[in-house]
Amino acid sequence: MAMPENRRLRTRPAEHLTIVALSDTHELHRETDVPDGDLVIHAGDFTMFSKSAAVILDFNDWLAELPHRWKICIPGNHEFFLESDHSRRKLISNATILINEGIEILGLRIWGSPTTPLYGGAFGLSSERDRVRLYSQIPAGTHVLISHTPPFSILDQTPGSEHNAGCRQLLDAVIRVKPMLHVFGHVHGGYGTLSTPDTLFMNVALMGQYGDLANRPVVVRLPAI
Repeated sequence: MAMPENRRLRTRPAEHLTIVALSDTHELHRETDVPDGDLVIHAGDFTMFSKSAAVILDFNDWLAELPHRWKICIPGNHEFFLESDHSRRKLISNATILINEGIEILGLRIWGSPTTPLYGGAFGLSSERDRVRLYSQIPAGTHVLISHTPPFSILDQTPGSEHNAGCRQLLDAVIRVKPMLHVFGHVHGGYGTLSTPDTLFMNVALMGQYGDLANRPVVVRLPAI
């Protein structure tokens, strides 16, 4: 099935795609040790409420310095500058920005969304009905799903808390689509991976509870399709 607004990036045949995933660097991207790979994914919150234009431009320069052949970013709830004017994507010219849309790389169909259930955050949709409508757009056959928010009950808790911060409507969509890989962040305390028979879930939030980068990017290899 063709993906809406799909863009295809192809190169010579390869058996695997090495994906390096990270999120929630909050202006500390230059303190991040990014492993080598084919594709780097940033799952949002690379700013602090989009307050610094200089940081946004430096983030774009940093992306250009990474050696990975492909680079994908989605915004997070801090990226107000992209929510208010989508033409500002041009400020991030060294990566493909996905805002509820998809791309194909080596046969892998990838779809990304910045949406969270937060009221008042960038790309926030507090209406459950609106989130159901949005996530119904995720195409069947998506191999890699990138979202800023976690799905409900999966790597969405801070240690010591019983509160699940993830999205139930996103979880329903994941159950329907069954992607091989789901990359997200947002809940800093939920960092880690969880494997199920259908999907490998990765919370790749690097920011720790004390405002430092407490975690490392996560590396995974997926077979090329």
